[in-house]
Amino acid sequence: MGKITVLRIGHRIIRDKRVTAHVVLTARAFGASEIIISGERDDQLIMKLEKFIEKWGGEFKISFEEEWRRTIEEWKKNGGKIIHLTMYGINLPEIIEEVRKAWSQNDIMIIVGSEKVPREVYELADYNIAISNQPHSEVAALAIFLDWLQEGKELTKQFHKPKIKIIPQKHGKKVIRIENEIDINPRKTQKQNRGR
Repeated sequence: MGKITVLRIGHRIIRDKRVTAHVVLTARAFGASEIIISGERDDQLIMKLEKFIEKWGGEFKISFEEEWRRTIEEWKKNGGKIIHLTMYGINLPEIIEEVRKAWSQNDIMIIVGSEKVPREVYELADYNIAISNQPHSEVAALAIFLDWLQEGKELTKQFHKPKIKIIPQKHGKKVIRIENEIDINPRKTQKQNRGR
């Protein structure tokens, strides 16, 4: 299988900070190996997200590219496939098998927009794919697409050298931080602090 890269175009510092952060976290958690952010340069956001990734582990890369068009053209020139997620595209169930086949032979770049996506993106894309032909979130579209692409295998992915790790619980919250177990229970923590 090829590498999965996400390209977030049209990022605006004030309006998109939170959603772009969620796009980055979703890309990482659902199996992409890197994200490229294009639009207004936001070094503070990138720095915060890099610290988060260092804490939770993995080799996920975040970078900024001012010129999204050149990024897409270079990707295609190097043999990669471009997938643009848009509600105007072909609905996912109708095209997923073809996309999986393309991914088995090529790296793929998944484009998610912020502001109105330029017409040129639709023309440069090898696939314009809809996660239903209804308006919703780019975060939801990315998560569903990555899940369908990898048939759920991304949900069992282990992240290399984490500093913090969740231990799944039926009830409550449990986290391992480095080599110390921490039970994240506010009431219990308050009682422990009072007892010291």
